[in-house]
Amino acid sequence: MSAYFEFLREIFIRVLADIGNFFYRVFVMPWTDVGENFSFYGAALSAHMGGFGFWGWFFFVLFALLLLGLVGGIVFIIVSLLRKYIRFVKKELDKEELGRQIERLNYELFQAVQEKDKILNLKVGYMGLKTADYDEESKETIEEVSSRFPKLFHVDNKYRGVNVDIPPREDLSLEELCNAFRNFAASQLHLYYREDVIKQLFAGIATSKLIILEGISGTGKTSLALAVGKFFNFDSAIIPVQPSWKDRSELLGYYNEFTKKFNETEFLRALYTTTYRKDLNVIILDEMNLARIEYYFAEFLSIMEMRDPNDWVIDLIPFSVPNDPVNLKDGKLLIPQNVMFFGTANNDDSTFTISDKVYDRAISIFFDDKGREFEAPIQESMSVPYSQLKNLFDEAVIQYPISQAAIDKFEQLDNFIIKKFKLAFGNRILKQLDTFIPVYVACGGKEVDGFDFIFTNKILKKFESLNISFLKNELKELDAQLDKMYGRGNFQMAHSYIETLLKNN
Repeated sequence: MSAYFEFLREIFIRVLADIGNFFYRVFVMPWTDVGENFSFYGAALSAHMGGFGFWGWFFFVLFALLLLGLVGGIVFIIVSLLRKYIRFVKKELDKEELGRQIERLNYELFQAVQEKDKILNLKVGYMGLKTADYDEESKETIEEVSSRFPKLFHVDNKYRGVNVDIPPREDLSLEELCNAFRNFAASQLHLYYREDVIKQLFAGIATSKLIILEGISGTGKTSLALAVGKFFNFDSAIIPVQPSWKDRSELLGYYNEFTKKFNETEFLRALYTTTYRKDLNVIILDEMNLARIEYYFAEFLSIMEMRDPNDWVIDLIPFSVPNDPVNLKDGKLLIPQNVMFFGTANNDDSTFTISDKVYDRAISIFFDDKGREFEAPIQESMSVPYSQLKNLFDEAVIQYPISQAAIDKFEQLDNFIIKKFKLAFGNRILKQLDTFIPVYVACGGKEVDGFDFIFTNKILKKFESLNISFLKNELKELDAQLDKMYGRGNFQMAHSYIETLLKNN
């Protein structure tokens, strides 16, 4: 047994010695002859310096300076790289710390809002008891205060017995509607938009319930959404999105078990109002990407995927009571088809990136400059029932179907994108084409421009997630392929977007 332990001891000592020799040979041995080399340099100089002469010393000094410059340059480059690396690491650490601080501040803001709501609910509960004491003659006021949904109860009272029917307008076409809206915005509101933007807007309204207006600040995004409401004689509801929004309760509200009331939001009130209206109603989510859209708007994104409008139902409360709002059935609210959600989005450091999940379900219109002023005839607002607007969209789909040749050409473009970029259009985009293109043509646009808009806003936007630096040649091929397939002068939006991608990378 002792022989075995002696064997282990010798092996262990040998292994440690081999490891030590390895590090000695790698890090120490290469430098052992440096001192002797310096002695050799000195001896060689002493032996030959006497016969250098003028030109010998001249070249000696010259090469010495060049050598020092080379060594100094190498040292300078190493120091510069180290400084850049240190600054980069420090910047990344600062970003992480800033991100943590922002998260902490958002959480504290959310907590403060929750506390404020609790205090307000306590006040409402207290006021409800007092109102019953002194307002015995006003049955409606007592019912409103005692209702679990005071704001929605007020909407019921406002529309009780009111005739909201709107007679359809005769001889109205989508092209006339687009021109009328553009002239109304210019003559009444002094807002100037290009014709193609208005066509994209109405084709987007026909295609999706969510329109995203994005771009730089001050280009008229929010004004456009407000103008739609004024044009149809019912002001758009504007809901400022807060950075602390994380779930549906920020948008719809929540039931307070302590006060036994539903903490209603302005968004819920505006949404409930649309159940009484017969015209197009617009709800604006201002600065919608200050918070993550797929968090607080997730339920609506899912509902918009359902084909049957009768399935567009959201649960507000698990049980109902006799004095609940009229259009709230078993604690559920059916979202009417005459509501449109407009979201404005600025692209800067204070906002979140809009995900593909949101883009795929929405129609996005990008604003890159202010509209140019033009002379427009005086145009008054118009009352148009949503049913007539929907009929115009349906008629456009029948009257201006996409040609098979255009579909085949777009599928060829799809195959090219798959081959070069590993991206596909997807069934959702192809389905949206069936509505967007015919309506765009009915509004006075060209079919190829409609394809250009969808391709740019649905496909090329996805390229931002790719490493463009390694795909420049493929992008140039795509640029040439578009000219080959659709001819020069067409797909201007796509060409411009590709040029921007190449410049920025």
